[in-house]
Amino acid sequence: MKKTLSALACLLASLLSTPLHAGELQTQLDHALEDKTIPAMAALLIRHGVVVEQAIGGVRASGSSEPARAGDVWNIGSDGKAMTVTLIARLVERGVLSWQAPLSAMLPELAAGMRPEYCNVTLVDLLAHRAGLPANPDENWINSTYTDPRPLPALRQAYARLALSDAPVGPPQQDFSYSNSGAVIAAAIAERATGKSFEELIQAEVFGPLRMTVRYAPTGPGQTQGHKDGKPITGLKAGNPLVMAPDGEMIMSIEDWAKFALDQMAGEHGKGKLLQTSTYVFLHTPQGQTNAALGWGVMQFPPQSPQRVLTHLGSNGYWHALIALAPGSEDGILIAANAGEGSGAQAQQSALAKAIMSSFTAPK
Repeated sequence: MKKTLSALACLLASLLSTPLHAGELQTQLDHALEDKTIPAMAALLIRHGVVVEQAIGGVRASGSSEPARAGDVWNIGSDGKAMTVTLIARLVERGVLSWQAPLSAMLPELAAGMRPEYCNVTLVDLLAHRAGLPANPDENWINSTYTDPRPLPALRQAYARLALSDAPVGPPQQDFSYSNSGAVIAAAIAERATGKSFEELIQAEVFGPLRMTVRYAPTGPGQTQGHKDGKPITGLKAGNPLVMAPDGEMIMSIEDWAKFALDQMAGEHGKGKLLQTSTYVFLHTPQGQTNAALGWGVMQFPPQSPQRVLTHLGSNGYWHALIALAPGSEDGILIAANAGEGSGAQAQQSALAKAIMSSFTAPK
């Protein structure tokens, strides 16, 4: 939906061009919502490690008069990958997992059917999109998991088996190739190593310590709802199958999302709650000759005063969310909309990310 993303880009460019005065973020968001393809939107601005402004506007569902409210929840799509990465990092710091162990050792029961190209792939490769994996394994199989009665860890093992039998799209450990499989396979590895589900693990390791409230089931009436073809969508298939939760099927308020964002930036300054300082820096560092870190894209921006900015866009097709964080200055912007993606979404991502970062202040 090009028009939706263009409105988001205009909002972010204008609100970050100069320091905001109280209430201006809401004014800018209200202006963006003049585009009626966006039922509702929420935005949150961080300056120097402090939430300085929040805004929300629009309706929870197209055709409804029920307004979106502070505390409403939003599906953040693949922006949740950084949370899965942080869970994996917690397990690595405790010695439960290893960044450099090969897949053939971490999933030995799958080794016989694993394509040889993947045998030496590591967790770092999986989480930086350098494993050579296709974007997704068979979509018909993924859709079948909506009604598959097996426990989620068993489904994720089956997912890993299927994905690792696919021909690679490129040589592993070299180029960047975005894949939703990396985070799911990493979660399957963590589940195998601990005997606990991904949902249990991330609650204990990330959401609980940060006091975040996160859900996975799709929203319904009386809540902010995602949209398909301009109409609210509810029911089982209003989100991705839950087997995909590690890849990005997490639903939370923008305030809870900000708790994670603040910790990611504070962590590089020795003030994080979850990881060692060196681990935060490692997660935020591009791998190989790419701009892909672990769960993040990395840019140097803006040109006139460049600094390292972590970015990600997320969508499950029915929502749209984006995040940009500058750990050096601890500036950030989070924005979510209950408007679905359209065919022009990918083409708009680069322009949108640049608009977000246009006036982050480089540290002195």
